[in-house]
Amino acid sequence: MFGLLVTLLGNGVPAAARTSDASTAQAQIEQVVQRFQAAIIAHDKTSLEAMFVAEGGSWFEVLGEDAYKQIKAKKPELERVHADNYHHFAAFVGDSKQRIEEKFSHVRIQTDDAIASVYFDFSFLVDGKVNNVGSETWQMVHTTDGWKISAMAYSSYPDRAR
Repeated sequence: MFGLLVTLLGNGVPAAARTSDASTAQAQIEQVVQRFQAAIIAHDKTSLEAMFVAEGGSWFEVLGEDAYKQIKAKKPELERVHADNYHHFAAFVGDSKQRIEEKFSHVRIQTDDAIASVYFDFSFLVDGKVNNVGSETWQMVHTTDGWKISAMAYSSYPDRAR
């Protein structure tokens, strides 16, 4: 059955059309990345939440080894991998009284126009000072409402931010 679906969908689409779809998707995803950064600066909780799939997503922070050891010494109950969700992050952004910004570098996007993976390095700034650095990855899906983040995982190295 799967082979039939591949045959019916894949063979009839010219390579140029698939390439065009992928470059359109790439541009749309780049816009989501830019809107994400702008929403953080603007403390726009509503816009941030709208960029995520409403149900079924996942969000994970993974502390870097040195940061984990340092924080674990003070908080023995701490786990290295911390599951969370986008609602908490959006609330933090919306409620923050400080200037906050997340800067991205080395952004890489892979997509087939239905799903996408976005990977980048980040620096999270509070009042203009680097507070945390790491790498972040988003899994995205192309919904009827546009591209949405369905999963996020990021490494966290607050000890490297100093």
